[in-house]
Amino acid sequence: MDLLEEINKRGSMVDGAIQNLMPIGEPDELYRAMRYLFDAGGKRLRPAALFLSTEAVGGDPHDVIPAATTVELVHNFTLIHDDIMDQDNLRRGMPAVHVKWGLSGAILAGDTLYSKSFHILSQTRTDAARMVECMVMMSITCIEICEGQWTDISFEKRNNVSEAEYMEMVEKKTAILYAASCKMGAVLGGGTADQAQALWDFGRLTGVGFQIYDDVLDLITPEDVLGKVRGSDLMEGKQTLIVIHARENNVKLDVFGKREATREEIDDALEMLENSGSIDYALTTARNFVAEGKAKLDILPESEAKDILLALADYMIERKF
Repeated sequence: MDLLEEINKRGSMVDGAIQNLMPIGEPDELYRAMRYLFDAGGKRLRPAALFLSTEAVGGDPHDVIPAATTVELVHNFTLIHDDIMDQDNLRRGMPAVHVKWGLSGAILAGDTLYSKSFHILSQTRTDAARMVECMVMMSITCIEICEGQWTDISFEKRNNVSEAEYMEMVEKKTAILYAASCKMGAVLGGGTADQAQALWDFGRLTGVGFQIYDDVLDLITPEDVLGKVRGSDLMEGKQTLIVIHARENNVKLDVFGKREATREEIDDALEMLENSGSIDYALTTARNFVAEGKAKLDILPESEAKDILLALADYMIERKF
């Protein structure tokens, strides 16, 4: 099995749907800004997780294309606004939306994506009860994403963030959209309540592992591969698990919160984090979350979709960018 081929196969279903469900409208520049990150690429991991969850409970993935498109729209809405708040000028190796269209244009593009996501979700073929459940789930998910982002920003003013606080923030900011994607796929695919809950837990746990590993990649991945400035989390003063572990082990990072840090300073900080064991600690923690998430899928019958979901979980902590 070629995992990336399987993900791309399902991602292409969303790419086609974006052309049909979100055509260029008026004002045309607004819609171009909305679609900019889609056209720039992306791994489509969340839609793939939704499709696979539907398949894993015996549903037809073609029936949930609008729902899969919805989670990708929500994901891109968060990316646009995150780049504004983090003052990141690059995304996927290209100028961020706010760089091309200005702050006001980027905010409007993100807001419209958010609103459009619910319109598209409503076009999913299902009964009223399942539709209401999915609408409520996505509404709560978006609220918690914003809560998580607010908490993440508030951490930048503190030097005493605990590991438990970090985990709660990551679960809301990142993991919950994976959880919602998986559970929504199960609900729309006709899965049982227990299967839907198991897939929610799978998405939540592997999503936490994904974010912890993402924090590692921010440090160790070359910029031409990462698509943004390496070490940006350190320069922005982000309270990652790596930084928390380092602080608790009396490692002083002069580069922390220094937005104009040089590459040499970032390299020096990376060496300190490696020597302190902070990067290894984050990697081990990420792997443990993914292993716990994979165990949740024991409730599902054996199938190709289940195998791909398990492989997708491993990919969360093995990818190179």
